Amino acid sequence: MINPFSKLGISDDVVSAVKELGFENPTPIQEQAIPVLLEGSNDFVGLAQTGTGKTAAFGLPLLELIDFRSNKPQALILCPTRELCLQIANDIKNFSKNTPNAHVVAVYGGANIMQQLREIRNGVQIVVATPGRMLDIIGRKAIDFSAVKYVVLDEADEMLNMGFQEDINDILSTTPDDKKTWLFSATMPPEVRRIARNYMENPVELTMGTKNTGNVNIEHEYYVVRARDKYAALKRIVDFNPEIFAVVFCKTKLDTQDVAEHLIKDGYNADSLHGDLSQQQRDKVMQRFRDRNMQLLIATDVAARGIDVNNVTHVINYSLPDEIESYTHRSGRTGRAGKTGISICIVNSKEIGKIRQIEKIIGKQFTKAELPTGFDVCEKQLFALVHKVHNVEVNTDQIDQYIPRIMDEFAELSKEEVIKRFASLEFNRFLDYYSKAPDLNAPADERGERGDRRDRGERGSRSFSNSDYTRLFINVGSVDDFTRGDLLGFVCNNGKISGKTVGKIDLKGVYSFIEVENDTVDALFSNFRDVKFNGREVRIERSGDAPVSNRDGGRREGRRDGGERRSGGYGGDRRGGGSGRREGGNSGGGFRDFSNGRREGRRDGGERRRRS
Repeated sequence: MINPFSKLGISDDVVSAVKELGFENPTPIQEQAIPVLLEGSNDFVGLAQTGTGKTAAFGLPLLELIDFRSNKPQALILCPTRELCLQIANDIKNFSKNTPNAHVVAVYGGANIMQQLREIRNGVQIVVATPGRMLDIIGRKAIDFSAVKYVVLDEADEMLNMGFQEDINDILSTTPDDKKTWLFSATMPPEVRRIARNYMENPVELTMGTKNTGNVNIEHEYYVVRARDKYAALKRIVDFNPEIFAVVFCKTKLDTQDVAEHLIKDGYNADSLHGDLSQQQRDKVMQRFRDRNMQLLIATDVAARGIDVNNVTHVINYSLPDEIESYTHRSGRTGRAGKTGISICIVNSKEIGKIRQIEKIIGKQFTKAELPTGFDVCEKQLFALVHKVHNVEVNTDQIDQYIPRIMDEFAELSKEEVIKRFASLEFNRFLDYYSKAPDLNAPADERGERGDRRDRGERGSRSFSNSDYTRLFINVGSVDDFTRGDLLGFVCNNGKISGKTVGKIDLKGVYSFIEVENDTVDALFSNFRDVKFNGREVRIERSGDAPVSNRDGGRREGRRDGGERRSGGYGGDRRGGGSGRREGGNSGGGFRDFSNGRREGRRDGGERRRRS
């Protein structure tokens, strides 16, 4: 039986590599685009949603058209972000693993440029690049594009949204006039149409579905809440979906840090992804997410581009994107490769009009959903636990030795009593927390939001005033490559306190300020007596005119007092774990173990427009 990819005109070596990757049949975009691109004589515009297999749609034809006997660059692929650049390069390397002398180089910011230059000098046929780093290399006169026959602009709409129009112009001006340009995009705003006119001659246009529409496998829901209840609503959505594996989108890097930090403090398995992370940090966060060692990835639009992770169950829009077209890219993180997914928007009543605009663009109607009650959440969590226990794999060889002692312990209890007590171990956590949980749903026609946007805690939950906290000085900061989440984990692990007792964190350069509940200050001082970081003593002192050192006789003079952190208290801390979460809200679990005072350096400033 002839392989479906062979029928499209793909050679046996490439088909064999594709089969080893587990791909049996081409996706619709691949089925339609590959025969056209294999001709190699036309410019091309392909419109398809994320997760539909666009990389193979252009990557496989390139491997057939390139002369691998030559070591000159013959194909240039431009994409908006480092993650997507690495993903494309790795995919093409996998496709070409049986192709002799095939060389692919990924060129992106945040990595060693000298290493990238060495790879280019050693010979390369396919260059995958982000615009900023590509311009840097061109500026060094370190690459010759005179032999380039094909240029691929992937995620063209997002490159324009990120301000790369001028960079693209400069890069393409260094390539031959007779090259063929292939443009792939999820949406077709006027700016992308303008690229097609400027750089292409009578391109073949292929649209999978209606232009700008969303993936048909994705359900779209929105919840209307008051602004002050947005964080509480996020937690309730997560609690109601015990097996959730989601990307949560925020507008700014500050919001991603704040939301992730407070989720970690409240016992959720979360971390943030944004442009200020170094490549090493980004890779580590993404690896945890791909390995499903993290349930919630809190990300900005730019940082999340190129995330190709299977089985993401939900995309949660904690805040709607400024560019409505960006919603298509966000929602495309779920429902990939033919699977189903759910895209959720948490909005206030003023944003309902924007939901209607998104509906028009993607051609799909949103479902207005109601946030579950506390009882609904408890019930869902209980039966999720029951289901997990029912399906758990029993290691009979190891557990049998303990069965007699277990049976003795339960001897006076009936079967029903044992089940009740076991189920209550988890159920009581949610029952306690949600016993007085308010209704967070706001009327859809509500006008004039008055809620404080910084008050994200659930009403009726624990809330502290400043008098409940003591502000402390600590002599580590961003110069030590700490983020606020890292500092939180460092203090909690070494001070042996719960993340729930920590308030505001004000990260400075060589020092920081952190607020902890008054009752925990003495214990924190006691536990920090012999803590070191990178070989130097770590000191914690009360902030103020008369600081008290955590070490006998130690004082710090001339200390500058920093301002309060922008974000306010989140409140509503959660009493316990839940499926897949750390117990007890210990905030340190989501980060490296800082107990030995060592961590890897973080000095890269992250992605910028000219250094992508």
